[in-house]
Amino acid sequence: MNLNFGLIGTGFMGKAHAIALRSVATVFPHVPTPSLTTLVDADRNKAKLLAAGWGFSGFSDDWNRICADPEIDVVDICTPNHLHREMALAAIAAGKHVYCEKPLALTSDEAREIWLAAEAAGVSTSMGFNYMCNPLIELAREIIESGEIGEIFNFRGSYQEDYMADPQMPFSWRCLRSQGGSGALADLGTHLINMAEYLLGPMSAVMSSMSTVHKQRPDPVSEAMREVENEDIAQVLLAFERGCPGTMEFSRIASGRKCGLCFEINGSRGSLVFDQERMNEIRLYAGSDGVGRRGFRTILAGPEHRDYAAFCPAPGHGLGINDLKVIEVRNLLQSIVDKKPVYSNFANGYRVQFLVGAIEQSHQHKQWVDVAPSRQN
Repeated sequence: MNLNFGLIGTGFMGKAHAIALRSVATVFPHVPTPSLTTLVDADRNKAKLLAAGWGFSGFSDDWNRICADPEIDVVDICTPNHLHREMALAAIAAGKHVYCEKPLALTSDEAREIWLAAEAAGVSTSMGFNYMCNPLIELAREIIESGEIGEIFNFRGSYQEDYMADPQMPFSWRCLRSQGGSGALADLGTHLINMAEYLLGPMSAVMSSMSTVHKQRPDPVSEAMREVENEDIAQVLLAFERGCPGTMEFSRIASGRKCGLCFEINGSRGSLVFDQERMNEIRLYAGSDGVGRRGFRTILAGPEHRDYAAFCPAPGHGLGINDLKVIEVRNLLQSIVDKKPVYSNFANGYRVQFLVGAIEQSHQHKQWVDVAPSRQN
């Protein structure tokens, strides 16, 4: 089976997707080898230059072309957030499978429209929630579901970075509601929101507070100050359907934090701690340890954990973020072959966007918002 990919976007995530598409057959030889068919960028010269370097056989400055091209099987969207809806719907209408970076859309209504269109068309979909692909996240879920740490009492999570900590960082599309949607919540929070529900099941209610610290930023061309339209920080109280509470905090101005996606889960018999900046280890506390032996122990990722051995036969050597993208691409390819959905598909993309909207609504109205899955429709 041959699958031809058209990739739209040549930024940070576009390059990460290209690396994964070129690597996946080496790591996972049992899935179809993607054909890197067309690379798209609004700048035609840039598309031509990078297509040659990244291994694409063709290039274009017209994304509509690859959506309509009968030779393209999968449209891969790595563009700013506001472009996702139009591109995804065009690809779905042409019968293409779609791989889209998060968030799926700017609003839950848009995300629902895309998800339902994909369901009706019967195409396979995948979201760019790559941190979910870490073998240790799968291990954490196994530990929770096995009852090893007992009844879950609390979830505490955060995702903090400092890419906009400098108040002189120039204004960009990320600061516009019409192009980025929400701020830290869309860019960072969507990852942890999806991960929390993967680990503990659906949330039932949220209560939030959001703030913009750097309210103006200089325009990169005119240097005139422009109003920032979305938040730098979001803080959320949670309730899960399983009965436990939780908290989340997201910030794009947390000085010193580079990829601070972290969680701690406390149970009646133990706890789990994970930090993406130390992505090849997870810390487990087993309350059953004897007196004088109590404390967290570190579990290093190794070949006994799902998917790790495909990259490396030795424990403790570690995976990287691009390896997680390779696993994500494998999942998509396998779902196309098996005609079975991956966990992080457009249904999850819609669910996450629904939760983002509810968190914003809670902040606006200063009250708890019901987010049980039954409330989505």
